[in-house]
Amino acid sequence: MSTIFDNITELPSREIAERAKHLIGFENKYNRILSNLKLLLDQEGLVEWSKKFHKTELPVISQLKEKYPLIILAGDAGTGKTVSAEAIADRMLRELKKEGFFLKLSTRVRGEGLHGQMGNLVNDAFAELKTQAGKKRIAFLLIDEADAIASTRSTMQMHQEEKAAVNTLIQKIDEIRELNGRAILFMSTNRLHFLDEAIVRRAAIILEFERPTFEERVLLFKTSLDGVEITDKQFEELANLSGEESNEGLAFSFSDIRLRILPEAVAKCFPDKPLDFESVKETIEKLNPSPKIV
Repeated sequence: MSTIFDNITELPSREIAERAKHLIGFENKYNRILSNLKLLLDQEGLVEWSKKFHKTELPVISQLKEKYPLIILAGDAGTGKTVSAEAIADRMLRELKKEGFFLKLSTRVRGEGLHGQMGNLVNDAFAELKTQAGKKRIAFLLIDEADAIASTRSTMQMHQEEKAAVNTLIQKIDEIRELNGRAILFMSTNRLHFLDEAIVRRAAIILEFERPTFEERVLLFKTSLDGVEITDKQFEELANLSGEESNEGLAFSFSDIRLRILPEAVAKCFPDKPLDFESVKETIEKLNPSPKIV
């Protein structure tokens, strides 16, 4: 079963928590999701609250079970959707003082699948999700690049087998509501408009991820280059150079800065000279932002 997943990570995870410290804008994203899901995630606590203050389990509590445990993370490539999903799941369990697992469905396996096999893949993934969602555990499943598996059924080009797979996915989303918040589904996509409308309607929250703002780019350069002799004014210049106005309306993404600009700047200096402002500046001026996926 594990072969259909890139990884199955036990939560809470020290490694994920450490990565979360470097996520720019994470607190706002986390608080938005928690405010939408906290009632679903802690139904035992909700019942206790109701009995404490109202001496009974209020009817409204049972209505909350109709909420779908689905979070859609939408935005351009390189904006931190996948790493944010892991960090959100880890943080939730820490605050709820619970344990659980994070399952990431392999895009490689999906790419190897034939028409008619995608429905089986969905069934297998959700079967494992239910297995990992024990009585005292919360399990999270991430379907990355979800538009490849959950495209709108209205398109004329879609095969009947593909439509059947989307129907299966919708059915499985409906079924995990019965687990009362012990199973949560993340779906990330670069193309929200390609997702089937029935899936989008079921989302408890759709969280939009954008390329970093000027302030976020300043913070990203500052945290990544801590220890390098660069002034605040120079950090602002780096943020300007990597922004939309300097790049024909398209800013560099988070991953562009982390995985392209900074490593290339380091390579330019290693091993003969220290990393400096000019090296980073020259690297930005030489590169182009990754193209926007539409």
